[in-house]
Amino acid sequence: MLKTFLTRSCAARSGFLLNQSIQNPITVSSIYTSRTLFWRRKKNEKPMPAAPAELKHFKNVEEPKIQVEEHTLPHPIWSEEAAEKVAVTHQKPSGVTDRCAYYTVKIMRKSFDFLSGYTIGKHMESLDERSVLNRCIFLETVAGVPGFTAAQVRHFHSLRRMQRDHGWIHTLLEEAENERMHLMTFIELKKPTTLFRWAVATTQFVFSIYFYIAYLINPKFCHKFVGYLEEEAVVTYTHILEQLDKGALPMWKHLPAPEIAIDYWKLSKDAMMKDVILAIRADEAHHRDVNHTLASLKLRQPNPFKPGE
Repeated sequence: MLKTFLTRSCAARSGFLLNQSIQNPITVSSIYTSRTLFWRRKKNEKPMPAAPAELKHFKNVEEPKIQVEEHTLPHPIWSEEAAEKVAVTHQKPSGVTDRCAYYTVKIMRKSFDFLSGYTIGKHMESLDERSVLNRCIFLETVAGVPGFTAAQVRHFHSLRRMQRDHGWIHTLLEEAENERMHLMTFIELKKPTTLFRWAVATTQFVFSIYFYIAYLINPKFCHKFVGYLEEEAVVTYTHILEQLDKGALPMWKHLPAPEIAIDYWKLSKDAMMKDVILAIRADEAHHRDVNHTLASLKLRQPNPFKPGE
């Protein structure tokens, strides 16, 4: 019975398909003609117009060159006169916290100078561009840690306490990025080795943990620490400029400024490496004054520095 049912169903379906083919005959020649006309029509079609500018996101489309200032936070732009007038200054410690911060920086400075050979090189006047560049790169990888770490702590405090930060976070992030741009400038002159990168990573890891804990416990100490650290940075870059003027760094004396530095500090197109060092020293002096000021404020007082100041 099942066999009879299946036979009848197949026969009925075959009859339906046969009836449809009679009403709408489809031949091989008609299929060939349709495909031929289709391809001829495609061949004669005009090319599609170019995509609008806002849709050009494919790899074969050339994108305009991205300038540095388009993706950087506000920061001071120093005139030649202002950069030249930067002086080495020192704010005397006035309390237990200030003295702890000051002597911590002094111990770190002397230890690093001795271990890196800077003390011996400075005494024997044997410092060259390579040793100076290595020192600058290493110091700038660490200098970008305090601003970002402090901003992170204050950001979490603001979220957890559901209170305004009164502008401190912005200034701290600007400082961190500014230090990072110093690093980006120096690595245009040299690509660090694997061993150097491991030393930087280890130092960053240890320093970040200690500074994070210290900022949770005593933010004033941390800002004073950075203030005194920046005082030492101004001393370092002032010494580099003196070496340039003496002719002790002949390769840098006639070295054009990297393009990233020209874009970031808006230097003239014919700026030299000395102009870059002057701008970096002015930045460090600015960070020095900012952190000494922040250390003198209470944690909930408004930040007196506007964006880019």
